[in-house]
Amino acid sequence: MNYNSLYIAFHPIYAHSLPEGHRFPMLKYELIPGQLLYEGTITEKNLFEPLPCAKDIILFTHTKEYLDKLINQNLTEREQRHIGFPQSPQLTLREFLITQGTINCCFAALKCGVALNVAGGTHHAFADRGEGFCMINDIAVAANFLLQQQIFKKILIIDLDVHQGNGTAKIFESIKNVFTFSMHGEHNYPFRKMKSDLDIGLKDGTDDNTYLSLLEDALDRIISSIQPEFAFYLSGVDILQTDKFGKLNITLQGCKQRDEMVFLKLKSKNIPCAVSLGGGYSADVKIITEAHCNTFRAAKEMYNLE
Repeated sequence: MNYNSLYIAFHPIYAHSLPEGHRFPMLKYELIPGQLLYEGTITEKNLFEPLPCAKDIILFTHTKEYLDKLINQNLTEREQRHIGFPQSPQLTLREFLITQGTINCCFAALKCGVALNVAGGTHHAFADRGEGFCMINDIAVAANFLLQQQIFKKILIIDLDVHQGNGTAKIFESIKNVFTFSMHGEHNYPFRKMKSDLDIGLKDGTDDNTYLSLLEDALDRIISSIQPEFAFYLSGVDILQTDKFGKLNITLQGCKQRDEMVFLKLKSKNIPCAVSLGGGYSADVKIITEAHCNTFRAAKEMYNLE
């Protein structure tokens, strides 16, 4: 790839592997690259299909017992209810592809500053179980892979989905090389939250000004104090006022300013960033798509990429 070219991990299975009843909110995975191509923000050269992640890499994070259940389709009915999906080989393959997509983004970001996965942000997956529509924690697997390969010694995870990254927080609770930061709805799922290195719980109805002020202060303090060498950014758009589950009052413009702020803070300190998209559940899929596309547009513009 061109070192000045925006790298986007995308596989068609992202949008076509989910069971009936779950497909509407997942239309975004097909609509996002389609919109970006249509408007000319990207071309086909920016899209890269990941291969499935190797089992050994996933085992840096997830237990063998749990991974074997996913591969062999042996999850119990109770475990499937916690995840929210009935198990299928295609869903497991989807998780393997998404996870490798995030790993690929890490290496692309080293070359051009930022890279984005059209899916991912599966932050409710724990080492030994899945929940909240998350089966394999793509960011956690990628972060542990970077540590295992001794590529970085200090990693920052910026989780701005409206739901706390409980699985991520638990996975890294005793790993000092990874700093977990989650800014989320205080009165939103998960109702039993884990402890991140920094949690900011937002009141219902939080507006743009309050949100952006809290975020800027937190990012400045975190980056200054821990001096990360690499960052993961979970850019969920379920913070929007139109979101069916978000409970916040963030406008489309405020969400875009959030993305720009994150990229600006990281770029100014030469911290490469891999982005996973996270959630978005507005009733109008066009709003979801536009908010996510803004993340790609901001990345391309702020990093001066082709």
